[in-house]
Amino acid sequence: MAEQRIAPTPANFAVWYQYFAGSHDDLRNAIDLLIDHNRPFDARTNQDLFETYVAPQVSAIAVDTSERLQALMGAAKEFLATAIADNHSQMQVISEVADQGKAGVDPKALVAQLMNELARAATRATRLEAGFAEKTRELDVIRDSLSRSEERARTDTLTGLANRRALDEFLRKAQATASWGEPLSVLMLDIDHFKAFNDNFGHGVGDQVLRLMAKVLREKVREQDLPARYGGEELIAVLPDADLATCAEIAERIRRALAECTITRRSTGEILPNISVSIGVAQYRAGEAITDFIERCDRALYLAKGSGRNRVVTEAELDRTGAAG
Repeated sequence: MAEQRIAPTPANFAVWYQYFAGSHDDLRNAIDLLIDHNRPFDARTNQDLFETYVAPQVSAIAVDTSERLQALMGAAKEFLATAIADNHSQMQVISEVADQGKAGVDPKALVAQLMNELARAATRATRLEAGFAEKTRELDVIRDSLSRSEERARTDTLTGLANRRALDEFLRKAQATASWGEPLSVLMLDIDHFKAFNDNFGHGVGDQVLRLMAKVLREKVREQDLPARYGGEELIAVLPDADLATCAEIAERIRRALAECTITRRSTGEILPNISVSIGVAQYRAGEAITDFIERCDRALYLAKGSGRNRVVTEAELDRTGAAG
């Protein structure tokens, strides 16, 4: 933590304790990627790591859900015990009626007794059915609560995009499909001169810009793609079944859309300078590690920044730059 200049807060200690304990593979992979790419562990990145990989494990929602499930299980056991007892009682009455029939008791009286017992059984069954229906509704509520909790655990709180946890899972699944021969590409975008923008207008306005970027990214990628927050002001999109040219075309649409956006300071109505983004694009190569794939896209992004910003650079230009060098 000292080497990475990470503040010694309880949340940060929780993250790095799990990292060194080796008990959370997704967390380890995320931090290793950040270190490999020389990403700074600023306050926002540290918060993302905690909220994505550590906080969900100690969520109060999980505790509440566990307690509610325990209560429902207890109620279900009571319902079943009552149903079993009622069945035993009904079988006993029927057995007694049968014995009376053998003894020559008036059939009318036996029929009346059977009808009364069946009516009581129907009432008990209706009561039990209503109880089960109520508990089923409670289970539906719990299931919906768990779904929302899981969605929050996979969503970046600032942008509403997928977070690193969801990104890692999606990439693993997409890699398996790409290994069968389907194309897979990624684009990574970063706001040009974002530090200066934050310094001049404040982090609140910077957050507003990040949400605008996320909105445009979500609108411009396809339905099957995954837009996500990679870290800090960097966003990423994973495009299954898209080759390099298709991904570059989508990246260019995103770049143009953001360049045309007008940003207004909410507190004053002031029109702020337009923003621009640099975007790197890469296509997966069969058999390679995901880290190598992302690293190549990252290098394309930094080439875009180094060659003037406000542009899209694909991995093909990396190859040409290397050959020229």
